[in-house]
Amino acid sequence: MSHRWIDDQGEFDALIARLCTEPRYAMDTEFHRERTYFPQLALLQLATPTEGLVLVDPLPLDLSGLRQLFASPALAVVHAAQQDLDVLTHACGAVPAHLYDTQLAAGFVGYGTPSLVSLLQGELKVSAAKGDRLTDWLRRPLTDAQRDYAAADVAHLLQLHDVLVAQTDALGRSEWVAEACEELRTRPVSGTSPDEAWLRLKDVKNLRPKARGVAKALAAWRERRAMELNIPVRQVLPDLAILGIAQRAPSTVGELSSARGVDERHSRGTNAQQILSAVAAGRELVTEMRTYDVDDLDRTLRPAVTLVSAWVSELARRQKVDNTLLATRSDLVALIRGDANARLRSGWRAEMLGDQVEQLLQGNAGLTFDREQGLRLIALGS
Repeated sequence: MSHRWIDDQGEFDALIARLCTEPRYAMDTEFHRERTYFPQLALLQLATPTEGLVLVDPLPLDLSGLRQLFASPALAVVHAAQQDLDVLTHACGAVPAHLYDTQLAAGFVGYGTPSLVSLLQGELKVSAAKGDRLTDWLRRPLTDAQRDYAAADVAHLLQLHDVLVAQTDALGRSEWVAEACEELRTRPVSGTSPDEAWLRLKDVKNLRPKARGVAKALAAWRERRAMELNIPVRQVLPDLAILGIAQRAPSTVGELSSARGVDERHSRGTNAQQILSAVAAGRELVTEMRTYDVDDLDRTLRPAVTLVSAWVSELARRQKVDNTLLATRSDLVALIRGDANARLRSGWRAEMLGDQVEQLLQGNAGLTFDREQGLRLIALGS
């Protein structure tokens, strides 16, 4: 696959200046994060009709010029960009101000979180290039096959963008796509909320309230320590150790060493003292679980999750919208428990659902089923 390879600073800067004048460009990244906390950008793929396919080697380059491109009016066309945005934030400190994610857009025309391969085949009848998904993208030189595989990720994105825009325009859903893409663009990336890290711990909801405070403080310390050393959080302190320490809330090194999941490197020296300091701080925390899990709902409201979930799934099926894009289980719980900031109360989701869910929750409507029409919402008499 014909492409240009850029690893010269002057060529890169000139490319960025030209791209800023383009109406749009396709973009993808290759990266690694197995051995680091922050993802490391290993390759940047770009494409426009005038520039063709360009592979940028970021390793020898100053990438700060990307901020100029991202601040320009040019539209970045990407696919499944959540991790790419994380990578770019840490590589150059910015993300595109204008973003179109083809995976998100496809969710509004009947696809369910499609891969790029399936979307290209379904819409353009293009069979994507095969390659080794476990390539070490940091190794140089890359082989011709590796370069071709990387270039293929952006080769057809602009054509795919044209097709999806036409389809969503015809359905009157282009504003919905824009809202979803902006939601993705502004989503927090890694390293932005250490104090929320405890919510990602498996089984943390089973801890007693006081132990949750310790777990919160420990997880925040671990997150900041991992960022400081740029290593995976599990190498600082495994999840099992956080839960074990939280349950015992040790105040001495001896007590710490007997907690489940704690090995010698955690129970001596600076590590031990920092862990004990986090435990002490955690004992003072009053921590509420706001995870929007069904178990956190009042028992009388729990049956509503199943009811509302059934109707939301039916609406998604009828409207040919990806159900996972419309509402997660957490979204449903947030709505049912009356959270004013619930995603289903605003934007395109509220427009699609209307007041139907509220009618269900207020007892003014019910669901019935027939073999021909599936689930139906029916008004209930007073």
